[in-house]
Amino acid sequence: MAYFDFHHHHFKKHAGIYNLGVGESPPDGFFSAGFHPDLSLQFTEEQFVWLREISKNENCVAIGECGLDGSISIDDAIQESLFKRQIELANERQKPLIIHCVRRFSQMIHFQKSAKVPMIIHGFNKRKTIGEELQKHDFYLSFGKSVLQNVNLQEFVKDFPADKLFLETDNAEFDLQLLYHKVAELKNLNVEDLILQIEENLKIFNISLIR
Repeated sequence: MAYFDFHHHHFKKHAGIYNLGVGESPPDGFFSAGFHPDLSLQFTEEQFVWLREISKNENCVAIGECGLDGSISIDDAIQESLFKRQIELANERQKPLIIHCVRRFSQMIHFQKSAKVPMIIHGFNKRKTIGEELQKHDFYLSFGKSVLQNVNLQEFVKDFPADKLFLETDNAEFDLQLLYHKVAELKNLNVEDLILQIEENLKIFNISLIR
């Protein structure tokens, strides 16, 4: 079985979406491209030209990861300016946004109003109340290694709609198969059905996997 890794940093992995570094040549498989909020002070207009061009690549299935981070010492207005430009690019390309969000979820809900494409919060590991608010606003959520240890997060995943869910390794070193099996157990599904559901969810990226 193929365990699709929604957001990862392994260049040679094919069953997933690689998070492309700024200025990096793309891999053979699917990838996303964007500016992480911690690059908000460093990015240049030349780099944005690169992003506009690379986002035309048919294997570039999403813009990101991009978003807002309240844990870094970069002014919110600077982060928001760069994030807004990436939302506009995603709208133009009609490609979903892979979102990095730390301590800025209320602002994220505000920014969603200007997005004409799906928004997926990657690596979600926050309180149930935050997750439920995002759920009300039709966000997709991608879950990672934290689900294997965090009992409160497990309770949230148990009830979170399977048709809005993805699973990922991000930059953690662990066996993704363990996460798929854990989430299937929590949701009282067999693993094959969970894989099929995630493959269905991937259609928002125009990804159709050959079985």
